[in-house]
Amino acid sequence: MPSTSLPPLSLHTRAELYTQLAALENAGLPALKAFATIKLARDVQPRLVQVQALLARRGDIALAGERSGLFTKLDARLIQVALNAGSPGRMYQRLADVYTLRAAQAATVKSRLMLPAFILLAALFIGPLPSLINGAIGLGGYVWQVVRPLLAIAALYFIGCRLQARLPVLSALQARRKQRDFFESLALMLEAGISMLEALPAALETIDDEKMRGEFAGIAPQVAKGATLAQALARQPDLRSGHLVSFVETGESSGTLPEMLFRHTALETDSINGAYEQLAVWAPRFIYGLVVLWMTYSLISGSGVASQMPVELR
Repeated sequence: MPSTSLPPLSLHTRAELYTQLAALENAGLPALKAFATIKLARDVQPRLVQVQALLARRGDIALAGERSGLFTKLDARLIQVALNAGSPGRMYQRLADVYTLRAAQAATVKSRLMLPAFILLAALFIGPLPSLINGAIGLGGYVWQVVRPLLAIAALYFIGCRLQARLPVLSALQARRKQRDFFESLALMLEAGISMLEALPAALETIDDEKMRGEFAGIAPQVAKGATLAQALARQPDLRSGHLVSFVETGESSGTLPEMLFRHTALETDSINGAYEQLAVWAPRFIYGLVVLWMTYSLISGSGVASQMPVELR
């Protein structure tokens, strides 16, 4: 059975894994030796050791990768299809490109938020220092004045994570990202040679939103009854507009459906990246504003200023 106790690898680690596998496969190394050659983070090494042990016993790359926690269920299925067709090298490279792009997108947002987060922390630690130095508060009071806003920020972050699906901007971006992942997975499977009726349910597993999954679940039955994918998508309210249906129609009529789906997901990725770029630009500004407000409040209410103000003005 697949390892359920291990968390999935990060996007960056998956990108590194498949990049190395693609290079080693193209160099002609056998699978067992290739996995022994791969160098990843230390916490991933036990999975590499496990996949080598599984390969030595059975020789099934896809199954060994899934059971060791290196491959996701979808990745393992794609790799198995590629193995059945001959070599997994091209699929390794395709997965490397997909995860590299996704990792870069996540890293961009994270890097933009690092500086304002550091400034916020610095402001929290520096703000109560004058009161500590002049003896207005003790060490315990200083620690509490630092920890209290951190607890409030953690609570707001937790609430925001729970409610992000209800925030218009974030919920719209999440919905677009999940749709992009669905069609990207579908394109990968169709390109690998999996039939449409097999690929649609497998791609549906990439959607973790119950409402969206219910909406997309109706596509496969329509295709099974004889509708084209374009016709089934045209009946989806959220997919009628835009270029998707036109791309799918073109792909189906010309026999290049995977290519056209990849073109759609590339355009969607660029658009989503642009939205995240804007979010990454404005989120630090919002945090800077909070820092300024917090520092202003600390200066006005702190003992370093308040003690020098007339009593009637305090």
